Amino acid sequence: MGRLNDLSLATQVAVFGNKRAFDQLVREYQSPVRRFFLSQTAGNEALSDDLAQDTFLKAYTHIGQYRGTSAFLTWLTRIAYNVWYDHCRSRQLKVNGPPLATAVSKAEEQAGAGTSSSTQRSSLQIDLLAALKVLRDEERSCITLQLVDGYAIDEIAAITGLPANTVKSHLRRGKEKLANYLRQNGYDR
Repeated sequence: MGRLNDLSLATQVAVFGNKRAFDQLVREYQSPVRRFFLSQTAGNEALSDDLAQDTFLKAYTHIGQYRGTSAFLTWLTRIAYNVWYDHCRSRQLKVNGPPLATAVSKAEEQAGAGTSSSTQRSSLQIDLLAALKVLRDEERSCITLQLVDGYAIDEIAAITGLPANTVKSHLRRGKEKLANYLRQNGYDR
């Protein structure tokens, strides 16, 4: 959807309470929001779905604050980032804490039931989830927003509320950690 169409739909929701317009926004943007949470939770689908639902509830209640100065997805991802931040703070999660380890363990269990080609794909997914687990929260968020979602540094800064140079530092350190982890686990450049 284009920015003008998103602004039109958001205005219809804010002014007229048009739920069908909001449904269109949800259908358009639920996949990127869910993908963001899947990366943050190291593949925990249930938690990702819950956090995505919280994000859309907050977006619905605050839709009148969307002004169209940025893409709707950028505005929505900022809400998703805040939902994730609040979740971590309320649970006092750390990057190496039990919830992420549990998610990786469940993914490893699920991988054991596949065929050889799907097992190889699952192994790669597990390795990537484990690699994301070695990153600090801020590094993981910045890496996910850039490499998975394709945001530019200035957009990541707007979403996270961090200065652009801090985003660059998180990206550099995060990429170095990912490269080192993957190299140590048998992946070549």
